[in-house]
Amino acid sequence: MKTAIVIPARFASSRYPGKPLAPLKGAGGEAKPLIQRSWEAACQVPGANRVIVATDDDRIADAARGFGAEVAMTPSSCLNGTERCAAALSSLPRDTDVIVNLQGDAPLTPPHFITALIDGMRKPGTTMATPAIRADAVTQKRLLDDQAQGRVGGTTVVINRDGHALYFSKSVIPHIPTARIGDETLPLYLHVGAYAYSRAALLDYAAARPSELELLEGLEQLRFLDMRTAVTVAEVDAQGAGIWELNNPEDVPVIEAELAKRGIA
Repeated sequence: MKTAIVIPARFASSRYPGKPLAPLKGAGGEAKPLIQRSWEAACQVPGANRVIVATDDDRIADAARGFGAEVAMTPSSCLNGTERCAAALSSLPRDTDVIVNLQGDAPLTPPHFITALIDGMRKPGTTMATPAIRADAVTQKRLLDDQAQGRVGGTTVVINRDGHALYFSKSVIPHIPTARIGDETLPLYLHVGAYAYSRAALLDYAAARPSELELLEGLEQLRFLDMRTAVTVAEVDAQGAGIWELNNPEDVPVIEAELAKRGIA
């Protein structure tokens, strides 16, 4: 299969305007913009034939070209990253089998997470896949603390017995009784900001109207569930790595600490 990784990035953000250009310090103290750290993470994925930054903003495009990335300019009318990936299809060869959406706010995504998605797309009938990790005690606490403070600390997902998503939410789902907090066997999964699609699934998505739940939660993947598209959830092992998206300015020190821990300059 031929695989392309697309990193959608927009400047406007209600929670963190200009987020793709936010500086993040690595292990050596050097600050790089978030979009560069996400691009460097994508370039570490084995088997990816191409990595493209998809944006509608000249500031992001200029920064991306400055560190050597290929850029696809996409319409400002794109409602989310999946629509932006669909808009970037014209920049990809028609024989590209799998398009991976590595969201620009997830620079800590390990390469093996994306490899798991690509491998999952080889299974007959799979048209869309996304990774999730079972939340350990530390991640549970962060999610619940953020929720208590009125912040969105991450997206959670509930999964059926066939490994397909039942629902995604920016709230912590399922409900965790106080006595069970810290129990690492709980079916509490932190969704990781990455998707793999077939070309056909991506085109179908772009042609469908947004769903009410998608707009309410601000979660693009809910449109697939509304369309009755099976969303395969690949449970991945973080292998001790901290996985955290940049959703709020308060997330910067958490991500910088993990970059330092991994020795990423």
